Amino acid sequence: MAFTTDNVQVFLAVLDKGSFSAAARALGRVPSAVSMAIGHLEAELDLLLFDRSGREPQPTAAARSLEPQARLLAAQLRQLDAQALALTQGLESRLTLAIAPELLSARWSTPLATLAQDYPLLDVEVLAAPQADALRLLHEGRVQLALVFERPSLDGREGFEEVGSEVLVAVMAPSHPVLQATQGGSLLREQHLTTTRQIVVASRDLATTDPRFVFARHTWRTDNPVAALGLISAGLGWGWLPLSFVQPHVDSGALQVLAFENLTNRLELWVDVVWSKERPLGLAARRFVEMMGANRWHETPPERLRRAPPQGGAPSGLAKPVPRVPWRLAHLTRRVSSSGASPLMKVKKPCPTS
Repeated sequence: MAFTTDNVQVFLAVLDKGSFSAAARALGRVPSAVSMAIGHLEAELDLLLFDRSGREPQPTAAARSLEPQARLLAAQLRQLDAQALALTQGLESRLTLAIAPELLSARWSTPLATLAQDYPLLDVEVLAAPQADALRLLHEGRVQLALVFERPSLDGREGFEEVGSEVLVAVMAPSHPVLQATQGGSLLREQHLTTTRQIVVASRDLATTDPRFVFARHTWRTDNPVAALGLISAGLGWGWLPLSFVQPHVDSGALQVLAFENLTNRLELWVDVVWSKERPLGLAARRFVEMMGANRWHETPPERLRRAPPQGGAPSGLAKPVPRVPWRLAHLTRRVSSSGASPLMKVKKPCPTS
């Protein structure tokens, strides 16, 4: 076989450096060895690769036509070497992530771009799954990592790293009868939500529901926030969705952030990368967790949550935000009431300070 790892390296060095002597210095060899390697390659190919009639060898048309494939081969060999080295350091052949659909727009792709650059032969799979399903896939070993909201209780089988936070708000279409009935400017109370259909993003398993996000007596379920957005925008109910996800629809007037008389419409939740303590993480998974943890993000809501003005153009008041509910600590003592109502809707606004 004419081309080998060694003579491809020599061939490209001569092309890049412009002479046998310069290529030899770059490769740490003597010029005669470089000249001999090129001569042997030309003999095996039966092609003249460099014109030696001048002071310095000049690449021929044949050399230029072989150059693109030679560079591709050299790059593939470097990738192969890097992959082999990484495998000795514990690199897995495939990294699979499960991501809660509400977090698909979060900042998780940048670490993957770094991994793709460092380990170009690494296979990556990204699955979108409701939070409960993502965690189930994690414990089944189908995925190595899950990007999810903080859980209502700790699981001793799980390790996690806080990587950011998201703000969820309750939204409804302005055309919904509940909002049409309050056009005079009156604010809603919690009974408006308990008696109004709620669109819930939940697991595909009907027996699995996060009580923090279920408040209404009548619910429709979907496993996709885009589907939830469509149902809510059609006036079929209200629902909790990330503020960053719904803000463009609020700004356009298609959705309205609900304002309450006795509740604050805002829930901040930590976002975690979760892994199973029962299975060791590979090199890529460990680096992904490290990069996510080093670049935490926080979706900070504005001082006043914006909502679309009511029909008629009159400005609308908004509920003042309250300090975030520390779910990471509160889950140790907070319990869902016997009525099944969600505790997050029972947070009263603090008395204003003078």
